[in-house]
Amino acid sequence: MSRILIIEDETSIADLERDYLELSGFTVEIENDGKKGLERALQKDIDLLILDLMLPGENGFEICRIVREKKNIPIIMVSARKDDIDKIRGLGLGADDYMTKPFSPSELVARVKAHLARYERLLNINMQANDIIEIRGLKIDRTARRVWIDGVEKAFTTKEFDLLSYLAQNPDHVFTKDELFREIWDMDSIGEIATVTVHIKKIREKIEKNSAKPEYIETIWGVGYRFKR
Repeated sequence: MSRILIIEDETSIADLERDYLELSGFTVEIENDGKKGLERALQKDIDLLILDLMLPGENGFEICRIVREKKNIPIIMVSARKDDIDKIRGLGLGADDYMTKPFSPSELVARVKAHLARYERLLNINMQANDIIEIRGLKIDRTARRVWIDGVEKAFTTKEFDLLSYLAQNPDHVFTKDELFREIWDMDSIGEIATVTVHIKKIREKIEKNSAKPEYIETIWGVGYRFKR
């Protein structure tokens, strides 16, 4: 259920907006003061912001600017001011929509639904854009070929990345050194399996807190390696 914040100092308008939105299944909160509204808007559980321009404490333009810098949520500005310059300024600061009072509560609900649906589509597209593996602080972006450990990016050679990515794609599977060499180097090992050992050692130095007691790539003595889920 989407959570909507209304920052509006006219209580009757805010209450009417809330009633219509709640009838449509949304969870709605109201703040009548600009500063308190900004604080609430920056919290993580807000999915959409309905923002009046003229507010005590902090004006809507400034709230919009700060929220847009920190969060990617739909922002609908509402105002009795009809000047195009206000609309241009609001949209330029990152608002997704601008509604002029008075307006139909039903139209507001329709726009809320449309913006939430649009953001959800964009979020799904972005999520699908990059193939990412994340486990216990390790993040592997297979599309961008980048690796982070506890938020710190680490530099990997091509084969180091390919080897780590392949192991992480197949957690809990034990691979022999010969199998890994054939998969990553695309050839039979012919006595070159030491290359796998060297690369595993380098990978561990970059992602393990203690290479002697690995949390990610486990040595299966006499067999090979396994990536621990």
